[in-house]
Amino acid sequence: MPGRSDIELEDVVPLGDDVVPLFWLYETGASEFVETVESNAAVENVIALDETTNRTLYALQWDATRDTFLGSVTEFGGFLLSATGSGQTWMLRFRFPDHDALSAFSDRCSEMGVDLDVTALYNRTRPSAGRWYGLTETQYETLLLARERGYYDIPRRVSTQALADELGVSDQAVTERLRRAIRTLTDNALRPDTAGDGSAE
Repeated sequence: MPGRSDIELEDVVPLGDDVVPLFWLYETGASEFVETVESNAAVENVIALDETTNRTLYALQWDATRDTFLGSVTEFGGFLLSATGSGQTWMLRFRFPDHDALSAFSDRCSEMGVDLDVTALYNRTRPSAGRWYGLTETQYETLLLARERGYYDIPRRVSTQALADELGVSDQAVTERLRRAIRTLTDNALRPDTAGDGSAE
């Protein structure tokens, strides 16, 4: 592509059986980008919907079944969450049902000659885990205090007795809170599909 275009996926809108991506195109090399997209056999039309000082919002009408890359995403149960790109390099966020599906998608990319570099992986928490990964408020506050005071530093900068004194509870209570908190946190963060409800205090 002669010019350089910065592209950011805005949303994906389902219209009946069709899916219409909306994306912002930053104006450097915009005309060349649109021409290149329209030359793709899967693309039916590119429509400008809105325009600001330095970017334009487009809707892409296309036949997604003819796109082998995104077709592979859906084949393995994945969803495209976000996309930002410049030239030949794209930063994409996907959601897959499990690690096996992601691995299968990665293998398919290799077969298609697509250079896929996975930079980060995240496990979702169970919906019932809540905003603190299933921790009770007491466990959350104790764990946070321990982290802030250096209990998990090397070397350790505070004892459970010092934490207990600050919280106004016994040393044993702090030890049990931390043990239960770590177990609940790791269950919900690292094993979301098999974790129990965790221990509540």
